[in-house]
Amino acid sequence: MDVQMTLARILIGEMSDAQLIELAEIDGDRRIPIVVGVAEAFAIERRLKGMPIPRPLTHELLSSVIVVLGARLARVVIHDLNEGTFYAMLCLEQGGEEVQIDCRPSDAVALAVGADVPIFVSEAVLDEVEQDAGLGPFDDPDGGESIEGHDPEWS
Repeated sequence: MDVQMTLARILIGEMSDAQLIELAEIDGDRRIPIVVGVAEAFAIERRLKGMPIPRPLTHELLSSVIVVLGARLARVVIHDLNEGTFYAMLCLEQGGEEVQIDCRPSDAVALAVGADVPIFVSEAVLDEVEQDAGLGPFDDPDGGESIEGHDPEWS
């Protein structure tokens, strides 16, 4: 079973190439941190805030390609956690069929917030995160800026 999550916050640290996003359970109190790169963190933040850009960047390009090919991003799912690495998939609807495409969680979240589609995490991943003390709720490790993210009441 998959659990619907929301992007709770983005932590951008000035002293590290690894940034963090935190997903929070919509109908519960579980949270998971995911390490992302600097470019991905800024892409997620930019798409979340609807910041205009003069030319399409990677996530805008992929969103356009999905639409031009007659598909629609229906949801994203973080479905696996293996040796500290999260795995995600894009779930597209095309011609009455579901097409699943493997992707990085950071790209999945960036596309989801840009298209305002749900983010899901498998129950198995949430269970594994809860068992691994190193992947519990986190604090900002580098003194960077905490940017409040997308929650159900945020628009």
